[in-house]
Amino acid sequence: MLELIDLNQRLSRKDYDLWYPQLETELGNCQRAARKAGLPMIWVFEGWHAAGKGGLINRLTQTLDPRGFRVHLVTRPTAEESRRPWLWRYWMNLPSSGEIVIFDHSWYYRVLEERLRGDITELESARAYAEILEFERQLTAGGTLIHKFWLHVDAKEQRKRFRRLRKDPATAWKVTRDYWRQNRDYERWVQAVEETLACTNTADAPWTIIEATQAKFARVKVFRTLTQRVRDALAAGRDTPPATAAPAPVPEANALVRPTILDRVDLTLSLTREEYERKLRHLRSRLYHLEHQAYLARIPVVIAYEGWDAAGKGGNIKRLTRGLDPRGYQVVPIGPPTDEERRHHYLWRFWRHIPKTGHITIFDRSWYGRVLVERVEGFCAEREWKRAFSEINEFEHQLADFGTVIVKFWLHIDQEEQLRRFQERVNTPSKQWKITEEDWRNREKWAQYELAVVEMLERTSTIYAPWTILEANCKLYARIKALQTVADAIDAAIKKRKR
Repeated sequence: MLELIDLNQRLSRKDYDLWYPQLETELGNCQRAARKAGLPMIWVFEGWHAAGKGGLINRLTQTLDPRGFRVHLVTRPTAEESRRPWLWRYWMNLPSSGEIVIFDHSWYYRVLEERLRGDITELESARAYAEILEFERQLTAGGTLIHKFWLHVDAKEQRKRFRRLRKDPATAWKVTRDYWRQNRDYERWVQAVEETLACTNTADAPWTIIEATQAKFARVKVFRTLTQRVRDALAAGRDTPPATAAPAPVPEANALVRPTILDRVDLTLSLTREEYERKLRHLRSRLYHLEHQAYLARIPVVIAYEGWDAAGKGGNIKRLTRGLDPRGYQVVPIGPPTDEERRHHYLWRFWRHIPKTGHITIFDRSWYGRVLVERVEGFCAEREWKRAFSEINEFEHQLADFGTVIVKFWLHIDQEEQLRRFQERVNTPSKQWKITEEDWRNREKWAQYELAVVEMLERTSTIYAPWTILEANCKLYARIKALQTVADAIDAAIKKRKR
């Protein structure tokens, strides 16, 4: 592929002076239009060392409104970044609606720099390609425009530029051993780059190879490409009907094949107070020691709680955390997204709280809101919640691949028990704050929520992130089962790490 690129392409000064000022104006107009439309954009610049990425990015930033873009330079991961899944640091730097993020190097650092240095195995590299495709597909499906550039020069031109940089005291520092090593291994790099371009060149996140021998030619091609991509994206947005969502209708009687996974739950299971207290003391002691062993083994843990209103999530979490060292865990309550969160991909706010190695994050409600409350209440379009099943499985797979222990609880109660607890809250002054009009409204939609819950459990319970249903008509039983499940999951991960 790269050997077919004509690196001798040039622009005359006359043509450059004719085209470039016009392209600057057009790109500035595109930025303003994209900002008005709320279009987030990612522009990725990869290429050979000394191919001119910095100069091109500098020209772009001179053209754009500085209030609407950020430039993110990617180098070796920091110690903090290394303690989370490798894509975490890119999720943390995604654009919000109407914003541009320009990546000088990007997630392709994983399959190029790290792979060719031998920092990751070939198996990890193959998995990284799959995760990159998932990452880009999730972002573009969520409305982000992604365009990727590879700046190409040949080995001879690269060496010439290295020598020129070394002659100038102001730039000599740039030419490191890694620069010369890349030039020495140029053919090996060519093979890796061609594989990368072939594996990840998609219709929604395409690559453009930039013939970078002449800076003027490269500049005009980049500006022209970006202008056209933004125009096309804005035109497509105008042609697409707005995403309209309506609350889920009451399902027909035959919408669920009975008995469902929920119908088979034995809600008569219970514990006496004496049994509960005895088991609770044992499990708290066990969890305390397991938390510290997980810290030493650098094992991250994610625990997600979902369930019916008044099923006892808060009390369950309280009993789980009471015996833990508070320095090692965080509880993240999930409510309606903030304005900032709404301006990002819906998974962004959950990636922000992914624990680093050796720590525990407990989510009181989670990313499953997209296929539960957002689906039922019409807060997202049907195509969005349907797409979310695969996106959630991909998200959890990436966490599991990193070594994260994932525990997911659905707290299940029946309608009669829920009504009893609602009435208790209404009649108990100290608990009245727990009951809202929204709780009563949600109760009226039990059938819609039941349909959504069954589909969620069936489609997102995986080997690497299984669901555990807690029989929660008896709160004591549910609490003990939750603590037992968490302890067993962490214990199994520690033993596996030791093998």
